[in-house]
Amino acid sequence: MTAEVNSGHAPPLSRNRNYHVLWGSQLVSELVGQLSFIAFPLMVLTATGSALWMGAVTAVVGAASMIANLPAGVLVDRFDRKLVMLVCQCARAVALGGLAVALFTGHFSMPLVLVVAVAEGLLSAAFDPAEHAALPQVVPEAQLSAAVARNTVRRYVATLAGPASAGLLFAADPRTPFAVASVLLVASCAVLCFLRLPRRVLVPGPGSTSMLTDGFRWVLRHRVIRSTLLWLIACELFISALLIIVLAASGDRDMPPGELGVIMIGFGAGGLLGAAVAGRLHAAVPGPAVLIGFPWIAATLTLVMAQVPTGVLTGVLLGGIAFFIPTAFTTVMTYQITVAPDELRGRLSGIVGLFAGGAGAIGPLVGGLLMTGGNSRSSLLICGVSMAVGAVGTLLSPTLRRFPTLK
Repeated sequence: MTAEVNSGHAPPLSRNRNYHVLWGSQLVSELVGQLSFIAFPLMVLTATGSALWMGAVTAVVGAASMIANLPAGVLVDRFDRKLVMLVCQCARAVALGGLAVALFTGHFSMPLVLVVAVAEGLLSAAFDPAEHAALPQVVPEAQLSAAVARNTVRRYVATLAGPASAGLLFAADPRTPFAVASVLLVASCAVLCFLRLPRRVLVPGPGSTSMLTDGFRWVLRHRVIRSTLLWLIACELFISALLIIVLAASGDRDMPPGELGVIMIGFGAGGLLGAAVAGRLHAAVPGPAVLIGFPWIAATLTLVMAQVPTGVLTGVLLGGIAFFIPTAFTTVMTYQITVAPDELRGRLSGIVGLFAGGAGAIGPLVGGLLMTGGNSRSSLLICGVSMAVGAVGTLLSPTLRRFPTLK
């Protein structure tokens, strides 16, 4: 930690310059990720007219992001974290900027698109563990839960603003989303240059494979970390499956686009409101109550959702679930960051990102399979009952019932 953080006279988060640099850089990273995730398939579909190629490039971005988590965690623990973040953002800016130049000069090429898609997926995922591991270096432990809670706001801001911006930019000109993304990343690099992290003693250690094995061994041996990782996987799987079921149900009813938009706005607005109060809820509610309560709330609201027609009320119920997500994730992430040794934080973030991201990728497939018959009510019932089973498992787990409460 820096002397400022260790001295007990650390400034509040509102005046912590290094925290704001980290927060803003990660927000840009997530915005660009959301923008690219929409812009890549739209651009490919426009250029080739092939839904197969559109799906392929989307899958490439997602697969690259998942694959990058583990090696990124090793890099973050082995090298300077600020340097890792700068290299990632700069390389992303070059890749997306190069693609924009190629498109503006009329040199569309699927191999180039796939290469840039892989680079974007790898580098965006590699940035995350570095930012997560750097957070305790600039925020004192007493403010860590508040910082994590504020960080959850980014996810919903990026989810709301990223796809909407991609759609507007694409409508203006299919090439502009990539140019704008590159400019945003250049600005992020410039801001990151002002980040001050405490100097870490980087002692040459074992090879990357041994470091990765050590990281997995530490996670598996740590009972609470292991249990919360399983909890996160279950929650990510449920949330991503639920969203696909709701979207598919909307399509079956030939719902007007405006009403579908209201449903998704409900989810995003609920998450933003929840993120705004997550720090206070985390401080007021014991950790075990959060971990046990969230699955029960999610299961209950989903079962209610199965009983009402898909529409505005669905958005309200989705927003209710989203409201509690930031507090739940803040509770888990604060504990993980606090107990992990500094030299293992990158690998822990990479491992969590791999499994949580994998669950988030499998969830839509599960939701799609449940909706194969086109019956949204039975799909929501299955989803809600499955979450209730997970809630029972959480309640029966001695480790989660005794989950440490960190303020």
